[in-house]
Amino acid sequence: MRRSICFLFVVLIGANASAQLSKWQKGILVDEFIFDTASFPESHAATIAETPAGLVAAWFGGTKERNPDVEIRVSRNVGGKWTKPISVADGVVNAKLRYPTWNPVLYQVPKGGLLLFYKIGPSPATWKGWMKTSKDNGKTWSTAKALPEGFLGPIKNKPVLLSNGVLLSPTSTEGDGWKIHFEASKDSGKTWTMIGPINEGKTDAAIQPSILKYKNGKLQILARSKSRAIMQAWSTDNGKTWSALTPTALPNNNSGTDAVTLKDGRQLLVYNHVLPPDSVKNGKGARTPLNLAYSFNGKEWYAAAILEDSPISQYSYPSIIQSNDGMVHVVYTWRRKKIKYVKIDPSKLQGIKIVNGKWPSMKGYEAPNAGEVAAD
Repeated sequence: MRRSICFLFVVLIGANASAQLSKWQKGILVDEFIFDTASFPESHAATIAETPAGLVAAWFGGTKERNPDVEIRVSRNVGGKWTKPISVADGVVNAKLRYPTWNPVLYQVPKGGLLLFYKIGPSPATWKGWMKTSKDNGKTWSTAKALPEGFLGPIKNKPVLLSNGVLLSPTSTEGDGWKIHFEASKDSGKTWTMIGPINEGKTDAAIQPSILKYKNGKLQILARSKSRAIMQAWSTDNGKTWSALTPTALPNNNSGTDAVTLKDGRQLLVYNHVLPPDSVKNGKGARTPLNLAYSFNGKEWYAAAILEDSPISQYSYPSIIQSNDGMVHVVYTWRRKKIKYVKIDPSKLQGIKIVNGKWPSMKGYEAPNAGEVAAD
């Protein structure tokens, strides 16, 4: 009898958790794995782009991050189904030397080809930037081309095409502190110039920025940090100069985030809403749950959705875009085993203001005042 009661209690707890999660999944149209089984046991650091033929995703996969057999894998969405992942880049130097590949980033040039940026090297502090191009929407790829010495390409998150025609790539380095800089191209990635770094990298350490756009050349970056908060900086001249890095009101677990500027003007952020204990070294925390929040001004944020909330970590390193039809697409690491894809209708997202950095479903959350619930 006691065993039956315990079983019923567990079932009720699970049902309640499922009901709570369903309240935070309005607007989610598709929630699926890009693949079920693969020849490689681990996958991480996904990226996504929209081509004229549909969505393309890429990530790195192999036996384990940092192992030499880790390669860049690509899958295309054809007729609503994801193709079998194929390897499109590796770190083979010669017959006796091979390095792992890292952090692919896809970018579709308007009326042009699909660019694939990635890194090769033994570690993030020593990796080099490489690029491939596809003229057939990700089916086949060019030979690898090394980026100019000192240039890495976008380090995790997508480049952004600015109103002045400049393609601005958000990047960072980890060798001598965590420093953010930008790489700008006026010819769709053929040549590059460097801006920054914008921080000294020790007391204001941050990496892996995303770029958000506002009116009149105003930009904002959101970046990963060791400081238990997502860091931000602002530019009023299309990224030529930047303010100092400052913490946002949103927590960070020393893990990657991504963000996109929507056509309706909202800024949509995908991240782990996790505040690590201040005693934890380097601000590291669990990579679950995985959350969506949006803002109208980049300062006040509204809780919009929870993509994953299982205590089994990790759900991390998301990539987010908005396609031409207005839908939002997210890919992310699912427990290091698979890559998850989620399609969202942003018009159905209903946000509740995040107060004091606390997600509304957290214990101790203070209900917003009238007028602080955003339905648009």
